[in-house]
Amino acid sequence: MHAFQPPVTLVISAYNEEAILKNKIENTLQLDYPSRLLTTIFITDGSHDASMEIINEHPSFLLLHERERRGKLAAISRAMSFVKTPIVVFSDANSMLNRDSIRKIASHYEDPLTGGVAGEKKIVATRTSAVGKAEGLYWRYESFMKKQDAAFHTVVGAAGELFSIRTDLFKPPGDHIILDDFVISMNICLTGHRIEYEPGAFATEMPSASLEEERKRKIRISAGAYQSIGELKQALNFFKHPLLAFQYLSRRILRWVVCPLMLLLMFFSNLAIVWQHSSAGFYLYFLFAQLAFYLSALAGLLLMSRSKPAGIFTIPFYFLFMNWCLVKGFIRHVRRKQTVIWEKSARQVTH
Repeated sequence: MHAFQPPVTLVISAYNEEAILKNKIENTLQLDYPSRLLTTIFITDGSHDASMEIINEHPSFLLLHERERRGKLAAISRAMSFVKTPIVVFSDANSMLNRDSIRKIASHYEDPLTGGVAGEKKIVATRTSAVGKAEGLYWRYESFMKKQDAAFHTVVGAAGELFSIRTDLFKPPGDHIILDDFVISMNICLTGHRIEYEPGAFATEMPSASLEEERKRKIRISAGAYQSIGELKQALNFFKHPLLAFQYLSRRILRWVVCPLMLLLMFFSNLAIVWQHSSAGFYLYFLFAQLAFYLSALAGLLLMSRSKPAGIFTIPFYFLFMNWCLVKGFIRHVRRKQTVIWEKSARQVTH
């Protein structure tokens, strides 16, 4: 049976990525897709390193560059005006794609209801990175959830390291958007199309260089998440998009908004019940369980702050860490401190 292979454009965002660009170019040249059907665009807006010179060594690539940095979404929107193929795949310069990724993604578009395809994100496992182990565990959980989402109806938001859409469905949501990948993919869902999940296409990325770098990245993403709630009001229209609205509410809104509040409510209400009733029984044991969970998270924090593996304390620590970043992200969003221009989080360097 002949595989479905439509013409594809790969758009790679690269801001001051000279340290990794040669690896990314080699990775791109090794992709298993007919060269006559694959166009590659690098966009380096705002870069002031040697990125342009490195890319220009390969005339088969189209290089787009402007001196001003206006954010990733502005760069993507500009690149889209150069896309002439029916399918576009987005990737970041610091993410390496597996050889079959484009072919695996493209095959989904034989179904006319497929509006986009989300790939998988993997974190390189290193013996020395306690943060990397926690980050990798989180992304394995996310991959599992995307698989469940796609089986139910659609993936609810894609990761910018590797995702794809039908070119004619792209509508610029505005250069002020922080989570470009999430908003773009959700807008595709609002057209009545689905975002499929393809675990056979994955982007591999190095872990954050430190817990502080991971914290900065998560707070930025959290601020963008709260911004997107205001931008995607239509996604909560249960009459027009019943399945999508259910997924968006349960998968994203409750997690972003309700979970941090419920943690506080659960702890202090439990404490109040035990305080007022000496024979609290079940509630006393439940309070001990909560305290043990928080102490385990504290142990994880102390270990990871010293770049030591947290072992069984990884999960409680990273769960609370994520929720703390959501709170900080909400505060940053309310104060309008987060813009589309941010300092890149440092990642570990390959040796």
